[in-house]
Amino acid sequence: MTPLVPLFCALAVVLAGSATTAAPRPNPISSVFDWNNIRYMYAFGDSYTFVQGTEGHANFSFFGDAFDFAFTPQQILSNQIIPKNTSSEGSNWIEFLTGCMEGSPLRCTKQLWNFAFAGSDIDSALLPLHHNFTIPLVDQVNQWVTYASKVIPHPTAETLTAWWIGINDTGDTLGNASIVSFPAFWEQEMASYFTTVQKAHDNGLKTHLFINVPAEDRSPSIVDDPVKSATMKTHLSQFNSILANHVTAFKAANADATVMTFDSNAWFNMVLDSPAEFGFTNTTGFCTCADPAGFFWYNTGHPTERVHRLLADAIEAELRNPTFF
Repeated sequence: MTPLVPLFCALAVVLAGSATTAAPRPNPISSVFDWNNIRYMYAFGDSYTFVQGTEGHANFSFFGDAFDFAFTPQQILSNQIIPKNTSSEGSNWIEFLTGCMEGSPLRCTKQLWNFAFAGSDIDSALLPLHHNFTIPLVDQVNQWVTYASKVIPHPTAETLTAWWIGINDTGDTLGNASIVSFPAFWEQEMASYFTTVQKAHDNGLKTHLFINVPAEDRSPSIVDDPVKSATMKTHLSQFNSILANHVTAFKAANADATVMTFDSNAWFNMVLDSPAEFGFTNTTGFCTCADPAGFFWYNTGHPTERVHRLLADAIEAELRNPTFF
């Protein structure tokens, strides 16, 4: 892994490396952020990030669902991470990153408080829910603000919040003929996204890591369809470029925010372009099996545990030597 660190740091400087329009580059500034000091990790997102909790909806969440939305302080503090119950059927990137992989987050050196919900889009007002019990990103933050923000600590110098959303949004809209302008639609999504980020920020989450949408155009679900794959690549480029612009605007509007990014799209493409260097022998098929050795993809749209482990290493390298907006 050591030879890859410079590449990871370079890739993460610009959020949307694959975008057709260059995003504003962040300016290095001094910050109080120190990864070694982080004790609390919050996460909002979708299946790439969710972990299973004893208080969660089976195979979808750590905390409840749309029909079981509220919870007590006792339920929060007694919730347990069920190991290897993620979209890869192994540990995922945020578990590897924090080392918080099973049992009570309270017992972890870096406590993982995960509000991500598998199948989530940004806002149900813009895209329909995957299931009637799904909690979209907007409501993940509402859930945290209402029931957990006064229960779980979030001191600024010891807390990092990860945001990774958009995988379902870009996938769900791929063949949507009712959207006449995708850039305009992504702008609508970002307005909702960053209203939600602002709410989290205003309620005490001041340090943010934004991760863009990975190279889903190369996933087994569409890689063999050149037209769909090309369309998805274009949509990802648009989405990630507009996301980068909104990250910059969010930081400009919030002087007290610490903002970092990681370019998962560039990272996925780097690994998929040179799979042997990372121990992969199959990058177009998938293996939904107990030991998918050599496979990049676990199923048609989710990577294997090995990918999550490597991704966590890459993100940690960036967090140890970050560029701040």
